[in-house]
Amino acid sequence: MKIYTRGGDKGKTGIFGGQRVDKDDVRIEANGTIDELNSVIGVVRANLPADHEWQPLLFKIQTEMMSVMSQVATPSAIRDTNTNTLDENLDKLCEEWMDRMTDEMGPSETFILPGGTIVSAHLQLARAVARRAERRLWTLNKQDEVPAVVMRFINRLSDLFFTMARYDMYKAGNIEERWKDFLYKRKKTPPPTSPKRGDI
Repeated sequence: MKIYTRGGDKGKTGIFGGQRVDKDDVRIEANGTIDELNSVIGVVRANLPADHEWQPLLFKIQTEMMSVMSQVATPSAIRDTNTNTLDENLDKLCEEWMDRMTDEMGPSETFILPGGTIVSAHLQLARAVARRAERRLWTLNKQDEVPAVVMRFINRLSDLFFTMARYDMYKAGNIEERWKDFLYKRKKTPPPTSPKRGDI
């Protein structure tokens, strides 16, 4: 079977259920961004040793994201016919890993410049793409409801990848390049006081 079909030469592509939509349809744009995110995760895994503790986690995330794409490609009216289901606890899994790493290295209190190690830099890229995927999903959600588990999962992924990027730097003994403290961590400057009578 040939990889090319010529079916999309006129700017249309198929979605679950047989309907054909424009290639720049919001549903296709959302799924394309999730596909891009999955590819970045693949780059992260390729830069990790095969026996790294993150490999099983990232493998699960990648396989679940294939199901996410299947769900996103399915209009809500026929979603119950899609057998590619999702683990309802994906957000909890991400939170457990984040809590574990944060407990060891301490919380983040500043905006951090992406970079450092190769793995950390690619994890920061994954974080940014996850944020874009989330934005595209919310746009789609205005037209056709996206499963809540998908929205929770993609939202947690950006936080997870940020935490993993920090943790990789921490384990490598590298110092994070910081920009500014988070707003809620900044010290507030007291307002100027009015001069008292007799001070003028």
